[in-house]
Amino acid sequence: MTRIYVPATLELLADWYAQGELPGTADGYAAPDDSEEAEYAALMSAADDSAALLAGPGRRVVVVVDAPAALGDQVVPFKLVAAVHADLADRPADADPDEDLGWFATQEIPDLI
Repeated sequence: MTRIYVPATLELLADWYAQGELPGTADGYAAPDDSEEAEYAALMSAADDSAALLAGPGRRVVVVVDAPAALGDQVVPFKLVAAVHADLADRPADADPDEDLGWFATQEIPDLI
């Protein structure tokens, strides 16, 4: 199993949740090993990309996928989503990029979106 951190926005998350899958075009970051440091680096790289997806103020969102292998361009069933990390509130576009994200279990996604 490979843990992959996929940058998103709340709108993308809502679309993917409704469709029941992440598109094959969703790029993500895989941690090179299971260390906490490697996973955190992958998470924050995805958070930086999420911030770039926002047109202005908003919430960074990172979808965590436990995939059998690297995603490539294959569609990923939403049931492989392990969790979501997101800002707890909207943030200005110039906010600190190293600010931590909140963790949300998959059953909390409907409340998040």
